[in-house]
Amino acid sequence: MSRVGFIGTGHIAAPIARLLARKGHEIYVTERNATVSAALKVDINATVGDPQSVIDQSDVVFLCLRPQAALDVLEPLSFRPDHRIVSVMASVSEADLRSLCTPAEDFVQTIPLGFLENGGCPMAAFGNDQLLANLVSPENPVVKVANEASLNAHFAICAMVPGVLDLLATGSKWLAEQTGDADGAEFYTTQLIAGFLASTEKDRAGRLAAERDALATDGTLSLQMTQALQTDKAHKALRDALTAIGKRLET
Repeated sequence: MSRVGFIGTGHIAAPIARLLARKGHEIYVTERNATVSAALKVDINATVGDPQSVIDQSDVVFLCLRPQAALDVLEPLSFRPDHRIVSVMASVSEADLRSLCTPAEDFVQTIPLGFLENGGCPMAAFGNDQLLANLVSPENPVVKVANEASLNAHFAICAMVPGVLDLLATGSKWLAEQTGDADGAEFYTTQLIAGFLASTEKDRAGRLAAERDALATDGTLSLQMTQALQTDKAHKALRDALTAIGKRLET
């Protein structure tokens, strides 16, 4: 098992730390978020310290800072050549990581979401994907990508998740207005989508469109819905947003 440190302890770092502690790793965290780090100390016996002490005690270092804070936090710190670095910071390039973490040379950049603690979170990985897989799989599948541009595209898709949740919240609210039961409406909406996705065939390109077409046949309510979304340019808005996010990550 490894000694794993977290620089930045927030809503992304905490579930990773809990997963790794459950798998038997020793956890070291900074006090950048005092509430979260205190809870991890109690819940998983994490050792809390300043950033340099966390790095000094760790074999693997997760960088979980907001990109705009990365330079100020990391530049004063000293890394070792044998450190293995996992970055979850969007828009911080490999070149910047190598400069900030020199002389460390073993890197992987990835995109976690909080539910990885419970498994089933696909994690795009650029760099040493095996390093990441050794830590988070088999609970969470690691998807190797070829370059930073591909990684940034996956970051953009992750940003789509709250957009989809926003649409589901709108649908759930509409249902609650019809039924007078907000709790039941949200339960039905979330279970409907979760159950459907869980039952569909995995790992086959085109399956989403195929499932859509199987439901949205001539004269159906499903076809009325898909056509309305197309007519109102919901798909164009999504593609435009993804493209804009991709360009933002390039800068």
